[in-house]
Amino acid sequence: MRAIFSGMQHFFLGLALLLPVFGGTAWAQAQTQDSQAQRQQVQPGNNAPTWREVRSGREGFTTVAGRETGVLVQSEGQTWRKLRNGPITLYGGWLVVLMLIAIGLFYKLRGPIGLHSPPTARMIERFSSFERIAHWSMAISFCILALSGLTMLFGKYVLLPLIGHTLFSWLAELGKNLHNFVGPIFLFSIVVFVLKFIRDNLPRGYDLTWLIKGGGVLSGEVVPCGRFNAGEKIWFWGGVIGLGAVSCASGLVLDFPNFDQTRSIMMLANIVHVIAGLWFILWASTHIYLGTVGTTGAYEAMRNGYVDETWAREHAQYWYDDVKSGRRALPSGEPGAAAAASAPPQVQH
Repeated sequence: MRAIFSGMQHFFLGLALLLPVFGGTAWAQAQTQDSQAQRQQVQPGNNAPTWREVRSGREGFTTVAGRETGVLVQSEGQTWRKLRNGPITLYGGWLVVLMLIAIGLFYKLRGPIGLHSPPTARMIERFSSFERIAHWSMAISFCILALSGLTMLFGKYVLLPLIGHTLFSWLAELGKNLHNFVGPIFLFSIVVFVLKFIRDNLPRGYDLTWLIKGGGVLSGEVVPCGRFNAGEKIWFWGGVIGLGAVSCASGLVLDFPNFDQTRSIMMLANIVHVIAGLWFILWASTHIYLGTVGTTGAYEAMRNGYVDETWAREHAQYWYDDVKSGRRALPSGEPGAAAAASAPPQVQH
């Protein structure tokens, strides 16, 4: 009996010690409820304390397995939305417009870069079939990604008022799927392109002279260079490799959320991807211009693989001299002496 009595004493003593704790908690809850009730009378609909608790980022209980599944609202999402739909869209859009205007004005004032001497009608191989396939695979996939990305970023401001919600929703859905599936193809094409062309894009001493003279673009001077000039090499290292790596890495994070990334990582990757993609598009637009209407014969070289010897001499003199002297083989692997003989009849002009 004495043991039972002693145990009851300890039980009631512990209960007495806990009563203030429970009482304090109950009192605090009652105070919170009274405060909330008073707020509803003075400021109807003001649930600030509740929403502060929701937006605090603390995880609650959920039966859904996964990272952050217990977080009801992530406040960083609002920051991401304001940043993406605010300064990035505004300034990015203006940069795209200004770049197009600048290219148009440059073409109107300068015109295409032509040849200083008449063509010889003797053709020389500029790119092999494999090199052209590597280039066009990367170029076509890039254009698909650029157009679909611009549609998703600016479409609701530019296209939606023109074509309406139904057509725009279909176009945006198509663009999103193309973007997701073409992205890995673009990554693979970059790897192949870099491995194939890295040898001819290594810096050389004469590249500095080319840069100092601006490639003769404004002066009209013929500045000797290798197979690729310094401007093309900067594009290769900074654009294709640099911006390509950032765009592809951030794109993979977005393309494969099943690797259990957090939402904050996904939002950061999206911001990086959009900024890198915009700079990629801006820089690529100058390359596309110079490779098509901006330089006479440049597009034909990548389409057919051959250029006139005059073109090769003026745009890649050191490479041309090496091929003609036999110190270097043609891109297809044939001896340099076979340069003219290997040209297809349809491009002889």
